[in-house]
Amino acid sequence: MTRTTTPRTGRRRGARTARTGFLAAVLTTAALVLAACGGSATGNEGAVGDDGEVDLSKVTLIVGDQKGTSAKALLTAAGLDDTEYTIEWKEFTSGPPILEALNSDAIHVGMVGNTPPIFAAAAGGTFKMVATASYTGKGDTILVPKGSSVQSVADLEGKKVAVAEGSSANYNLLAQLEEAGLTYDDIEVQNLQPADALAAFANGHVDAWAVWDPYTSQAVVDEGARVLVDGDGLVNGLNFQVASQSALDDEATTAALEDYLTRITKAQIWSAENQEDWAKVWAEQTGLSEEVTLAAAKNRPVTPQPIDQEVIDSEQTMADTFTANGLIPEEVDVSGFFSDQFAEATTGDAVQ
Repeated sequence: MTRTTTPRTGRRRGARTARTGFLAAVLTTAALVLAACGGSATGNEGAVGDDGEVDLSKVTLIVGDQKGTSAKALLTAAGLDDTEYTIEWKEFTSGPPILEALNSDAIHVGMVGNTPPIFAAAAGGTFKMVATASYTGKGDTILVPKGSSVQSVADLEGKKVAVAEGSSANYNLLAQLEEAGLTYDDIEVQNLQPADALAAFANGHVDAWAVWDPYTSQAVVDEGARVLVDGDGLVNGLNFQVASQSALDDEATTAALEDYLTRITKAQIWSAENQEDWAKVWAEQTGLSEEVTLAAAKNRPVTPQPIDQEVIDSEQTMADTFTANGLIPEEVDVSGFFSDQFAEATTGDAVQ
């Protein structure tokens, strides 16, 4: 059973104070922005008739997508992209900006890793995690360049490590450092989004890169990177479908959302059973090579699962870890950010 570790808290006081102060300011600002933007209309009010029935043909569901993990490509590959409602896709680099867009009501739903919702919760977000699936932790890695002298995580002490702070890779990095007897302050963190991190990694500007698939496979295949360590058995490997509270409060948007989540879950199951077919469409949609997408698909055999207490407890442990390490300034209770409203659509007979 996958365990979620709690990295220790021994850190240099100056660095911890500076980081906590910086993140407190960022999260406070984010909370104010989210509060100011919250509660706006979803744009689908006209889809509900006088009789209370929803006309899905009048609904537009705005979905935040990541090029690397592409829900759009997934639905296309599984033949589930022909919806009665319109899907408006908006592309993002990673999970944290998806949560920002979600909480400002720029999108209705998006898939993110296990960490972005924790930071968004700490910022006072008004969203719910409405579905989850395990991708294992094998694709969550720390990479080193070809020919690197670094042979273990312990060797990263004093080295420059790229990571998108607030992403799932951030927690994997913390957990791996703990396993090696190091803390966050023992490395030089370079806070970079995947595209910038890949460039820095390829050009020798960082010593290591903590990231997720398909970027792991892209770096291995295209840059000759070496996987120093992966998160299999150490991190929970969960991804979440996250919906805005405004979307959940709107009847028409919720109707489309239920159908969308059913389709995504079916597509996830299909992708695990048809990895080569999935890899071909994934490559076409993203511009990655089929060699990269097939390697990533094999690293990420997805299994939809219910949002249960084990999932909630695992995420809470992660949240407590970020707080203990000074990456979140105050404790956050994540339990209120989950919903089982769509349990039947994502784990029941609807997806069989």
